[in-house]
Amino acid sequence: MLLCIDCGNTNTVFSIWDGEDFISTWRMETNHKRTADEYYVWLTGLMRLQGIEAGINSVIVSSTVPRVVFNLRVLANRYFNCRPLVVGKPECRLPVDPRVDPGTGVGPDRLVNTVAGFDRHGGDIIVVDFGTATTFDVVARDGAYIGGVIAPGVNLSLEALHASAAALPHVDVTMPEKSIGTNTVACIQSGVFWGYIGLVEGVVRQIRLERDRPMKVIATGGLAELFSQGFDLFDSIEYDLTMHGLRLLHDYNKDFPA
Repeated sequence: MLLCIDCGNTNTVFSIWDGEDFISTWRMETNHKRTADEYYVWLTGLMRLQGIEAGINSVIVSSTVPRVVFNLRVLANRYFNCRPLVVGKPECRLPVDPRVDPGTGVGPDRLVNTVAGFDRHGGDIIVVDFGTATTFDVVARDGAYIGGVIAPGVNLSLEALHASAAALPHVDVTMPEKSIGTNTVACIQSGVFWGYIGLVEGVVRQIRLERDRPMKVIATGGLAELFSQGFDLFDSIEYDLTMHGLRLLHDYNKDFPA
């Protein structure tokens, strides 16, 4: 049994792979103060509720929050008697090394999405991930991550607008009925929705111009479906892309000595 852990700036996702499929997935708020014992009690409690008796003996972690990794390592060592594989660390090998400026650190989530996207769609793709940040990962023909784009995430933009403009309320992200809002909430929703449609279209267009070749666009993240409504932005939407990549990296690294 493999436990895949994807730790983002906002949420941390845990998913169990039984050798054939992901049998369950859970999500919690990311908190660097949470201890290994707390993780274990929470995780095993949810497993019992679903009647899952999983003998976890392998763990792989992707984390964009470095301070969380220590306690996740302790979780794996103490409760699952294994040394976790941590994406982005030297012990976690990649099928193809990134081609970026020397000394540049690439986010582990972007490496994982690159591996997963290439496995499912081949090279010459753009992976758009709607997370705390909205990221565009460019994958070359041979599967290498070769750079990308980072923009503020949708919810982050809304929170910043609400925090910085006292008269503006916090609103939910939705597709507005029309572009011209006739009240404050509708104006904000229109600005966010159409603004991010324009962002995706513009960034993808520019990447394709620079690469001078066809590029498939793969979307992931909770808001991907919202921004695909009635638009031909994405060739595919895949909510399990990161977990798929973690599983692939775990399998790839099994062939190397610890």
